Amino acid sequence: MKKRLFTTVLLCFALATISAQDFDFGVKGGVNVASLSGNNLGLGALGSKVSFHIGGMAVIPISEKFAVQPELLYSSQGSKWNFGNISNLKLDYVNLPVLGKYFIIKGLSAEAGVVVGYLLSTNAPDKSDYSSIDIAIAIGASYKLNDNIFFSLRYNKGVTDINNDSNIDFANKNNVFQISAGYSF
Repeated sequence: MKKRLFTTVLLCFALATISAQDFDFGVKGGVNVASLSGNNLGLGALGSKVSFHIGGMAVIPISEKFAVQPELLYSSQGSKWNFGNISNLKLDYVNLPVLGKYFIIKGLSAEAGVVVGYLLSTNAPDKSDYSSIDIAIAIGASYKLNDNIFFSLRYNKGVTDINNDSNIDFANKNNVFQISAGYSF
């Protein structure tokens, strides 16, 4: 079920990009400040982990003020903690954000949408302790300096419990602040 959902979203991204007649595409990368929320064995929320994201994106205009922005990103996420033999949990995802983009004034836009992530790897002893699919709600803003260079800020709030360990009775959700710079072609 999860693989079908991810494949369907990926196919929609590909078809939207191919069928668009007038769109921008580009590359972006930047810094993640990631953490996991939830009550972790009574320890509360885990600490923030600084990591990165990199990938590609397209901006598909719908009207003069609105566009759809699908992206395909590698995103290193996780959390810091000091429990057991893992002190820095690393969760590496392929993320597929699909965002609605509203152009406020020349150069400035607001964006919101859904992020579907597929867990590629983790430094945890057992990858199966974490769900292979993560879903988040994204909200952010971007500013385009000229026809090519842009910057963006985004917050991805996880809505799915990524904890798959049946022996542990707490939920974890990804929270990621992203600061990006990019180049449109």
